[in-house]
Amino acid sequence: MEQGGRQTAILLLNMGGPDSLEAVRPFLRNLFLDPAILGLPAALRRPLAAFLSARRARKVRPRYELIGGKSPIGPITQDQATAVEQLLGPGFGPVLPAFSYWHPFISDSVNKASRSHADSLVVLSLYPQYCQATTGSCLEDVSMNLPGTPFEDSFRIIDSWATHPPYLDALAATVNEALSRIPETLRDDAVILFSAHGVPKALIEGGDPYLEQTLRTVEGVMERLGGREHQIAFQSRLGPVKWLGPSLPDKLQELSAKGAPPLVIVPVSFVSDHIETLYELDIQHREIAMELGFTVYERAPALNTRPDFIAALVDLVRSSAPTGGGEGERGREGEKI
Repeated sequence: MEQGGRQTAILLLNMGGPDSLEAVRPFLRNLFLDPAILGLPAALRRPLAAFLSARRARKVRPRYELIGGKSPIGPITQDQATAVEQLLGPGFGPVLPAFSYWHPFISDSVNKASRSHADSLVVLSLYPQYCQATTGSCLEDVSMNLPGTPFEDSFRIIDSWATHPPYLDALAATVNEALSRIPETLRDDAVILFSAHGVPKALIEGGDPYLEQTLRTVEGVMERLGGREHQIAFQSRLGPVKWLGPSLPDKLQELSAKGAPPLVIVPVSFVSDHIETLYELDIQHREIAMELGFTVYERAPALNTRPDFIAALVDLVRSSAPTGGGEGERGREGEKI
């Protein structure tokens, strides 16, 4: 938004991912060091993070080998940033990826934005549904790095946009694309299975809005698709605590017992391809589904740099860009502020 020469920088927040096989272990260590992931005092968290990352890397590294030896989330987020900046045009920029657990880190991107000509900032979480363990953690990092920058008193935060209409339109379009790959004679029998990233049940019981917002996203997408049968399940469990259910394997088992209908899997918590889509959905759970008797298993494509999704992000930024100095404000769910 250009007003008297003002320039607005944009940060695109996400978790990041290892950019090589050698980066898998330090990436995981950074993740486990996050107090939002391991709620322990730092003195206990550091040695436990070192232990867990070493153990987990042995299991995860072969998975990255199967998807090209690295996570694609870094290049994809950079491409998203470039596309958003080009569509926004004069008065906006730079648009920068800003990651929690790998390069470019949030602190580095805040510093880079502060060295630009921008005098205001929009912080846009790429997690559509707010969760304290994801968006909340990112925003804690942002808040620690804003003091002393040109944006200290001129920023807006878009921390969730689960029901933003252009986003729902784009997500529904990916489902229709997957449906179109199913033979027409089988299409009416297809079940839309939304797969959301799991979180511990205790987080939701403590008031976190992630589950409610995810269900609202699913509802909004299905309003656009009509009366098709749909289900929701959760993937990516970690550790011994109780997680939201049903798990994706359990849901596949349930649907198998009902005749193994044609499936369209929709990654509802993710806007970029990464290990959860390319390995967990495309390899691991596809194999589980085939073993359970499913013959049609289509995965809706990730939003990545689809023009309709980039336009949705641009709409969020434009509607939330600061219009002047003063207190930083927070925009929820694409609210026009």
